[in-house]
Amino acid sequence: MKCFVTGASGFIGGNLVHELVSRGHEVRALLRPGADTRGLENVRYEAVQGDITDKSDTLATAMRGCDWVFHVAASYALWLPDYEPMYRTNVVGTQKILKAAGNAGVSRIIYTSTVGCIGLPKEVPGQRVIPTDETAPVSEVQMTNHYKRSKWQAEVAAREAAMAGLPVVIVNPAAPVGPRDVKPTPTGQLIVDFLNSAMPGYLDTGLNWVHVRDVAVGHILAAEKGRIGERYILGHSEGNWTMHHALSVLAEITGMPPVNRKVPYQVALAAAHVGEWVSRFTQRPPRAPLAGVRMARHKMWFNPAKAIRELGLPQSPPQQALSDAVDWFRAGGYVRSR
Repeated sequence: MKCFVTGASGFIGGNLVHELVSRGHEVRALLRPGADTRGLENVRYEAVQGDITDKSDTLATAMRGCDWVFHVAASYALWLPDYEPMYRTNVVGTQKILKAAGNAGVSRIIYTSTVGCIGLPKEVPGQRVIPTDETAPVSEVQMTNHYKRSKWQAEVAAREAAMAGLPVVIVNPAAPVGPRDVKPTPTGQLIVDFLNSAMPGYLDTGLNWVHVRDVAVGHILAAEKGRIGERYILGHSEGNWTMHHALSVLAEITGMPPVNRKVPYQVALAAAHVGEWVSRFTQRPPRAPLAGVRMARHKMWFNPAKAIRELGLPQSPPQQALSDAVDWFRAGGYVRSR
């Protein structure tokens, strides 16, 4: 198949391009001028210069001749001095990509959402937290920060496009880790901070940790087998780990001392408020954005059984994902020499 990929220079997008090419597909990648393409090294692709907020006709011309469109591009930040560009990218950009893909007559459109648009599990003190799946009730009211709200509005646009007849399948990645995290992502930065002994403590939270390679393969499987209009959590069935457990695994992998100091939530929240106040004057992101601390109050645990059952989503061990991420960050010079 000939595939059009937005966000190809990003973490998931770069790994997706590598997986597509390794399976014999051709890739046409939409890249902004000056994009950091380190994640696309050693892979053959056709570069098209542009932006997802370009005119739909221009985007449709770029997509012409493609079979599948993977819309992975997004603005991902938990703090910005101005959030209007985030909505322009995540919402308006998605609407334009969907319209262009429809005009180009592609056979599948895979929209990359986030588990932030899935209902969170309810936590009952003294009882086990039950991971939620795609059926969990959720609404825009529960989107508690601009990133989640903009992605929710974009996912609504994708669902509406599917109902209008476009061949849209939605995927909701959990917390991917692994190689080619160039920026790095907030999850990748956590690993980098651990490797640099820059983590004084942790919050009592949890994520669904999944290998980025499995997430990339999940996109391809969604194009091959996904049901139009459906959403699929791309996560790991055994990847619902607390932050403390993930840090303990990192300590085992690296031989470094574990991080055992738990930071009380109210202390982290107060520090985040101060950090955001300072950022209003410096225009530089706070080390711990308020949105991130508030999300950390919940264990973001999810059940990917639907993607495993319907798509055949691979389940690489989360330990391997963390190990591969450690190796990549070390090789890439992200770790300070001692």
